[in-house]
Amino acid sequence: MMMNRRKFLQHSAQLAGSLGFASLAGQAFFGCKSSDSPADKKSTAASGAGNGAASFKISLAEWSLHKTIFGGQLHHLDFPKAAKNDYGVEAVELVNQFFMDKAKDTAYLQDFKTRADGEGVPILLIMCDGEGRLGDPDPQKRTQAVENHYKWADAAKYFGCHSIRVNAASEGSFEEQQKLAADGLARLTDYGAKLDLNVIVENHGGLSSNGEWLSGVMKLVNHQRCGTLPDFGNFCVRFEGNAWETPCAEEYDRYKGVQELMSFAKAVSAKSHEFDATGNETHTDYRRMMKIVLDAGYHGHVGIEYEGPTLSEPDGIRATKKLLEKVREELAQA
Repeated sequence: MMMNRRKFLQHSAQLAGSLGFASLAGQAFFGCKSSDSPADKKSTAASGAGNGAASFKISLAEWSLHKTIFGGQLHHLDFPKAAKNDYGVEAVELVNQFFMDKAKDTAYLQDFKTRADGEGVPILLIMCDGEGRLGDPDPQKRTQAVENHYKWADAAKYFGCHSIRVNAASEGSFEEQQKLAADGLARLTDYGAKLDLNVIVENHGGLSSNGEWLSGVMKLVNHQRCGTLPDFGNFCVRFEGNAWETPCAEEYDRYKGVQELMSFAKAVSAKSHEFDATGNETHTDYRRMMKIVLDAGYHGHVGIEYEGPTLSEPDGIRATKKLLEKVREELAQA
């Protein structure tokens, strides 16, 4: 990552929401959309998403505009409008970092939902960071991390999301971390299940970027509401300086990793960084990757998540969208 989520979180603090969420939730329509899972194999041709085995929909992850939002050129509240009007994308994935102090702010959440609904843009999920390690070896800290996510699950429910995306950070041996992460995830999933909400884990550095490790965690949790969000680009299991800002010292095979995680996928992130003269992403073979995704029976949303250093964020989003559309058309004709 360039300006990555963890770096930002080193400089931000979680503020406590002052307004009660329950009153808002009581007024909300809780018709939660179905998750974008391999079980969702319905044709999406009516929405321009291709036909049959090559069908999938395209969404926009808010992180693609993190420089623009952090820089004040776009307000978080206007993200759904920008996604639709500026990029032609009609579904969005939010990042909690852009409204960290608003999870319980009923007026703010209602304003955001009203704007998104007004644009006809569904909110698919909230990506949650900075709420503690769900696999923390300290039982009290692990419990606190689980409970810290409740407010985001409540907000996601109100928005009509199908999932919250969380991290599975832990400490210890391979097997110890699996058990610890599974414990925290299982407890959070129990809470999410009461809201008809999924709890999904992204490969997001460390052992979570090891497809074998994370798929093993999913098997330990063994709950239909707990799944994965395979990201095409987050497969660094060890950084040289043990931090995101340093070069990657060890990378897991991204194609193997995505294949291992697709059995549990309820969302997919099309990470992009650089493009060649013909419009192909230089780090990931999108045709190969999307074939893995589709062969797993996944036909839901694939989220654009551009974070490259060369193209501007708007140009990077458009380049990623164009590539996904091209690959979708090619695979439909294959």
